[in-house]
Amino acid sequence: MINSVPSRRRFLAGTGAVGAAALMSGCVTSGPSTKTSSGGGPVTLQSNLSSPQAKKAMQDLVAGFNKRGGAKATLNTVASETFRTQLPTYLTSSQPPDLLTWYPGSVADSYAKKGLLLDVSDIWTKPELSGYSEALKKLCTSSDGKKVFVPATYYWWGCFYRKSNFAKWGVQEPTTWDEFLDLCDKLKKKGVAPIGIGAGGNTAWVASSWFDYLNIRINGAQYHRDLLAGKHRFDDPEVHKVFDRWAEALPYFDPNGTALAFQDATTSLLQGRTGMMLIGTFFADSAPKDMLDDIDFFRFPVIDPKVPLAEEGPTDGYFASAHTGRKDEVKELMTYMATVEAQEIYLKGSSGTALPTNPEAKDTGTPLVKKGRALIEGAADVTQFFNRDSSDALQPSADTALTRFLAKPKEINSILTTWQRDAQKIWGQ
Repeated sequence: MINSVPSRRRFLAGTGAVGAAALMSGCVTSGPSTKTSSGGGPVTLQSNLSSPQAKKAMQDLVAGFNKRGGAKATLNTVASETFRTQLPTYLTSSQPPDLLTWYPGSVADSYAKKGLLLDVSDIWTKPELSGYSEALKKLCTSSDGKKVFVPATYYWWGCFYRKSNFAKWGVQEPTTWDEFLDLCDKLKKKGVAPIGIGAGGNTAWVASSWFDYLNIRINGAQYHRDLLAGKHRFDDPEVHKVFDRWAEALPYFDPNGTALAFQDATTSLLQGRTGMMLIGTFFADSAPKDMLDDIDFFRFPVIDPKVPLAEEGPTDGYFASAHTGRKDEVKELMTYMATVEAQEIYLKGSSGTALPTNPEAKDTGTPLVKKGRALIEGAADVTQFFNRDSSDALQPSADTALTRFLAKPKEINSILTTWQRDAQKIWGQ
């Protein structure tokens, strides 16, 4: 575990910004893996990237790998929310998928500790990964020195909007919380629901972005990580302050926000029924490509100028089942996923709003991507996301607490008491 925050310049050198908090809050640990011999046959890649553009990009990626000769791979795309709930089952199955898309950091730690992830330390000595930064190497290294993850992309969260709509409404990006609330007031008076959220259906987890950002703006990134690690309580006064601020913005949320999944909330944003939305760039994979030039974002507003500005910059990539019977082929595919070729194929086929982790790979270079890269590289600290800085097991407790708050904010005391009780059960396991 890394306890000190490296300087931004040293941390970012040669990588593009990778989540510093992931490095600090979730250096994954790996238990012993099951010894199986290489079984040959195609590697099964289980992917949660199910939006049309991302799915097509993954198909292109697998096709690129298969053209190279050597090992072959097959892609199995699963609806994102189904994948999320079934991941523990995939990893504990007697015949699991060989390779899976997911996240490094604390979320992987909960699986690695159970011996479910393959040790891939040897591929990190290959030329394809030799240029990766020390930050990325540490991010993917277990506490006992094993590497269990290969990163591919990272992205940023922000308050997204359509430039043409802001121009039509005669409003501008805010920088402070007061300016943000003033913007919301102006939009509401124009008959526009100021804030979309998309925390309905199977995407209740989107509400955690509001908790994350308010907490890192009010209490700071380190407090946030410590809270998610069980070092503070969800019913502490500091957490109450988060919800006091959130309550100030609640009158401006789309009243249908907890009935819509984020994909539907994206449609509302693009069609001008809502003004803005706190979301990660993955939402653009559900947007028509001809609209991307009209999409912009602003940094989540400053609340306390004394608190260093952290941002959410999650890293995505791959880990492999410890029970795979195709270890050699899996490692060949994971090595390929780390290359310039692979990451540029994916960015070209998707919405292109992610950033590659290979320091030699080129991003799409659009104004939106340049602005996003600058946001992360200029941050004082970088967190991942609620479940990534805690665990998948803790996410449902957040979903329950936060959607209940959105519906009944006056019940915040009992909400936080219940949240702490439920979280304590997870931490105690």
